Amino acid sequence: MKIIIKGTNLEQTEALKSYVNEKIGNLERYSEEILEARVELETSAHHQKGFFRCEVNLDLPHSQVLRAESTGADLYASIDLVVPKLREQLERHKGRAHGQDRRLRRYMKSMFAWRPWRKD
Repeated sequence: MKIIIKGTNLEQTEALKSYVNEKIGNLERYSEEILEARVELETSAHHQKGFFRCEVNLDLPHSQVLRAESTGADLYASIDLVVPKLREQLERHKGRAHGQDRRLRRYMKSMFAWRPWRKD
């Protein structure tokens, strides 16, 4: 998984980059389909001082995107709040894909099991 970090109105330190890579990189445990993670870190410079925002977009196959956003008074805390939201979305996405696969297999089984020429 490729992780792209963009910082707006803040300095990207090595500690911050490694923290983001560790937290967002752990999401790969929940789904191996993640192609790219775009992380945008921002601090407000206008109305609210000391206000941090973390937005993460996960690119999946077939042009699907999972997105989560979190705000807080601490940058590291806002990163920590985004991870459970993304984990929940990944689990829901994985469940939907599994359900679609089961429905397809059930349909195929019923189609191939139907044989009008056989009399049981």
